[in-house]
Amino acid sequence: MATQFVESIMEQVVARNPVEKEFHQAVQEVAESVQDVIDKNPQYAKAKILERLVEPERQIMFRVPWVDDKGNVQVNRGFRVEFSSAIGPYKGGLRFHPSVYLGIIKFLGFEQIFKNALTTTPIGGGKGGSDFDPKGKSDTEVMSFCQSFMSELFRHIGPDTDVPAGDIGVGGREIGFMFGQYKKLTNTFAGILTGKGLDWGGSLVRTEATGYGLVYFVTRMLQDLGTDWKGKTVVSSGSGNVAIYATQKAQELGANVVALSDSGGYIVDPDGIKLDTVKRIKEVERGRIKEYVDAHPGAEYHEGCSDIWTVPCDIALPNATQNEIDKASAEILVKNGVKAVGEGANMPSTPEAVEVFQGSGVSFGPAKAANAGGVATSALEMCQNSMRLNWTFEEVDNRLKMIMDAIYDQSVAAAEAYGKKGNLVAGANIAGFVKVADSMIAQGVV
Repeated sequence: MATQFVESIMEQVVARNPVEKEFHQAVQEVAESVQDVIDKNPQYAKAKILERLVEPERQIMFRVPWVDDKGNVQVNRGFRVEFSSAIGPYKGGLRFHPSVYLGIIKFLGFEQIFKNALTTTPIGGGKGGSDFDPKGKSDTEVMSFCQSFMSELFRHIGPDTDVPAGDIGVGGREIGFMFGQYKKLTNTFAGILTGKGLDWGGSLVRTEATGYGLVYFVTRMLQDLGTDWKGKTVVSSGSGNVAIYATQKAQELGANVVALSDSGGYIVDPDGIKLDTVKRIKEVERGRIKEYVDAHPGAEYHEGCSDIWTVPCDIALPNATQNEIDKASAEILVKNGVKAVGEGANMPSTPEAVEVFQGSGVSFGPAKAANAGGVATSALEMCQNSMRLNWTFEEVDNRLKMIMDAIYDQSVAAAEAYGKKGNLVAGANIAGFVKVADSMIAQGVV
């Protein structure tokens, strides 16, 4: 039940940000987690830390005109929300997807504040994107859009100000086009985007980072349950980078990953997902997951992606998009014996679903902790850019694992410190909040 403090915060947020339901959801989760922290630390209440954090330091919205292959002018909307620079330059991805609007970007940016604080690296929180859909577009059309998008964004970012990365719909192709336009406009070669190509400032492990980091985090969850990945049946939604590399690492550790999905439907392969086929379809051919069964007739394809959570599993990895696991899906997973859930996507479980998992004793790893490997490795890319050095795959991977271990340890310790032992949602929120709050107090009212 929400306290008067939470209700007051939410009244303010809803009144100032109507219809932005995803943002409301993200704020409420954090507010409920940190209310005890604020009660026990009156300096946070006096400084109005949470009231300040729910207001971005800067919101940028702009027109993105571009020309398609038929010579027609198209117009999209671009966003960059710079939420908090209390502990470092703004950091967070760019999402290109038709569902993008200001509320989605604000939800993602708000989450990014605390996720980034957990990484032990000096990066603040931000997010951006556009309602542009790169699917079905030619390389020339994507380049036209990206160059127009960066022609406005470039004036708001910089290596010590704001360093965007990729997200849904923004991969190496899009990062390359945007980086090239920034370089042309500013006549500088600077680390202003992460996820760059290895030959021009990128970092090894960045492609694998979110998926690998998720598995490293869930490994710690399993250890506390007295077990590991060996012999476990795993269901992962999605079939992009996070799902592919979480599957790869889980398979390396002895798990049997049996299902993946995309927006059209999902595949089930009882013998285990063949990643070489998935990579060919999704990364080379840019095809649909249903094509998997053409190469593997023993697998099944089902229309509609939401029913993937009816597939029995020991470990569930929601790696697709926000709110993909609702209360009903969570209840089915619990009924089928799921032992652990690790969120690879951003806020993929609804609040009602989280309650089901926690109330049923399922070990639950929230996104802001479990999927922080991507932004952590982005921070490592920034570090390498600043030093004009490139680390080996093993160096970056080892640093990633250490960061994910540190995130887990911080979350566990913070939860215990405030009487919420075992609640990683509360622990992650508290640990991130305290670090940002203390930094804000030290820097005054700005």
